[in-house]
Amino acid sequence: MENGPIPAEYLLEKLSEAKNHFERALDCKHTEFDDLYPYMIEHPQFFWYKRYVAWSELLTVVKFSMELSVEWESQFTVQQVEYIKKRVMSSKVLDDWFENTDSKEHVS
Repeated sequence: MENGPIPAEYLLEKLSEAKNHFERALDCKHTEFDDLYPYMIEHPQFFWYKRYVAWSELLTVVKFSMELSVEWESQFTVQQVEYIKKRVMSSKVLDDWFENTDSKEHVS
């Protein structure tokens, strides 16, 4: 069975979900990762690993978007686009991800 091309709307929806997942991880809010590994909450490295998993997911969806020529940059601030293009989750990314957003209110 052959599937058709992936619709741009589908990738944009997945991009939005991945961005939300990463931002919730940054804010130490509940994500699907918490449900998969509930025992990890007891370990100090949990939040770093949770952020890393969310960052990897975001980069993967961006990569697919780029490969399929789906415009993804409009979902992010200019600074966030630069972080994503560098592909390295550094302390700068963790500290400044929300810095240039219009609203100081983080994800709910």
